[in-house]
Amino acid sequence: MPEKIDLNYAFNLAPEEAINYFKAKGYAFSWNWYEVWQEAHQAAFTVAKAMRQDILDDIRIATQQALEEGRTLQQFRAGLEPTLKAKGWWGKVMVGDAGGGQVVQLGSPWRLRTIYQTNLQTSYMAGRYQEQAANIDDRPYWQYVAVMDAATRPSHAAMNGLVFPADDPFWDSFYPPNDWGCRCSVRALSPDNVKERDLMVRASKGLVHEKEVEVGGKKKQVAVFTDWRTGQQIKTGPGWNYNPGK
Repeated sequence: MPEKIDLNYAFNLAPEEAINYFKAKGYAFSWNWYEVWQEAHQAAFTVAKAMRQDILDDIRIATQQALEEGRTLQQFRAGLEPTLKAKGWWGKVMVGDAGGGQVVQLGSPWRLRTIYQTNLQTSYMAGRYQEQAANIDDRPYWQYVAVMDAATRPSHAAMNGLVFPADDPFWDSFYPPNDWGCRCSVRALSPDNVKERDLMVRASKGLVHEKEVEVGGKKKQVAVFTDWRTGQQIKTGPGWNYNPGK
């Protein structure tokens, strides 16, 4: 499990909580992403189909450098792609014998983008959660914030602007990110902020439950939030129904 972290978050500096969160992870090997589930993702750095220690080391080091140094996706790819190609972890390969084998995708520009975005966003939001949790006495209300552009999922857009108490169970399942590529965030609010902006604070009791879905032939859990205004059921992505900062 991650080590207990001493929080020293400072804006305009490297996000120390996010970096410490990332460094505290161990390693886990998995053939499919869903084999390392929920809390295990918090405690272990894993990349699907990276079954060699040296490959996982290369990807982890590059990702950690991206966090610490603020590297762009282009810089991340430029530094990592030649190494993975040289070690043979790139492109489509046949695994197994001709009769029962399967073609699998190892490294690719798309996969490196997913690795970069997922790890950085999860780590940043874990650090953000820790900072907000430490300031809960002054800002006891949290507001869900979606980007609200053409790339935003309709379900995430539907949650934009919702306000719950910081200690509401909603945040145990729906503190972002809530799916692959999720760019949502959370805004901490004071009682004065809520009053000035005429916001409604809700409690999620009775509005959130777990649901079983099938992923890769295995049954897994997602969180489901029922929007009381429309009756719409909003789900996290499979494997994303947890709070990375907790």
